[in-house]
Amino acid sequence: MAVRREVYDEYAVAGRLRVPVAAWRWAAGTGLVPPADAGPGRWSRAAVEAADPEQVRAALRGPMGAGVAADRLTAALGEPLRCRPRVTASAVGHLVRAGFLVYLGGAPEFPDVHPDQVDALARRRDLPVLLDRHVPLGPDQAARRLGVRRTDFDAVVRLGWVSSIGSVEIDYKRQGGVTTVPLYSAEDVALLPVVRPFVDWRAVYAAPAGARSPLAGLAPVVPGRDWVQLGDVARMAWVGRAAVVNWRRRHPDFPAPAGGTEVRPLFDRAEVVAWLLAHDKIEVPIGMPSASLTVAGAGRRTFRLDGPHLVLAEDAEGEDELSGWSTDEDADELAVLMAGESGAAVGRLTVPGSVPLTVAGRVRVVERFRSGSGGLRVTLAWPAGLRGTAIR
Repeated sequence: MAVRREVYDEYAVAGRLRVPVAAWRWAAGTGLVPPADAGPGRWSRAAVEAADPEQVRAALRGPMGAGVAADRLTAALGEPLRCRPRVTASAVGHLVRAGFLVYLGGAPEFPDVHPDQVDALARRRDLPVLLDRHVPLGPDQAARRLGVRRTDFDAVVRLGWVSSIGSVEIDYKRQGGVTTVPLYSAEDVALLPVVRPFVDWRAVYAAPAGARSPLAGLAPVVPGRDWVQLGDVARMAWVGRAAVVNWRRRHPDFPAPAGGTEVRPLFDRAEVVAWLLAHDKIEVPIGMPSASLTVAGAGRRTFRLDGPHLVLAEDAEGEDELSGWSTDEDADELAVLMAGESGAAVGRLTVPGSVPLTVAGRVRVVERFRSGSGGLRVTLAWPAGLRGTAIR
């Protein structure tokens, strides 16, 4: 006597309804059929009998292979960015595991997915943010994300600024067999210029092939003692030290000191970064941050400063200051425009992490610093009392 099946897994469901397994996976993943009601990945007989096979079959398009999906997502990122690696087939697997795509078949590391869902993901404006948050990177990809050479990223790892969050085994076959490759958080990598603001990042970006890394002479972080002062936190968030003191007083969840003294407390860098991210005080850079300033009275000439740092005075008696890396030609022209009795006015100043500003009076170049790698850092200053709102 035949025994009636009362519980079905996805393969048994597909056989019963005579639909592809991928079609049932898509229907279950998108809510077209009731969720599993007899345990994880299992459906009762009643749930299976209630499903419409034609509707399940018609909902599936594709499936699309992981490689094709990766190419489509890469194209959605637009023009190639210096600091953005291509989306890979393995990245599609991570997006499936994060719940952004439904697994339809194939190897879990390189899954088949639904083309309509890939297209919807490609249209999301926060796609770069999702990739940073959910797709880990190998060393070469991490170097690309940071915008530096592989030797510079290796120096970052040696210094203890980022740590591996996992690994993957890759079979290179003719190149020596199976190799274990460490993986790193793309978000941690992208945040490095933000959370290590005292590093001469322009020198690292500009280091020529074959040259010694500008990071080579730095001492590694002592495990458990990667600490920052309140002034360091202020520089990460592009605010004055008084603002950080205020955050600490107003927010009970601000990290507790990890060392130091009551007058000069020290905080764990990782805890501080997590707090700044959670409270929207810092953002993960999409590419290399830069500031732009349009100088009035100069044909509205616009200048760019890479790796900018804006310090706003805490009172009207102080001075606002902007520094960043510039070309020799731009630095020379800025110095000429801002020299003389009247100086030059900034028509519009836009800096990541700050609202747009205008300066109604004299702006001057206060410093031009040449780094050992040849990069030129320019610092501008103006009285805080001249600070205004943006010109539209």
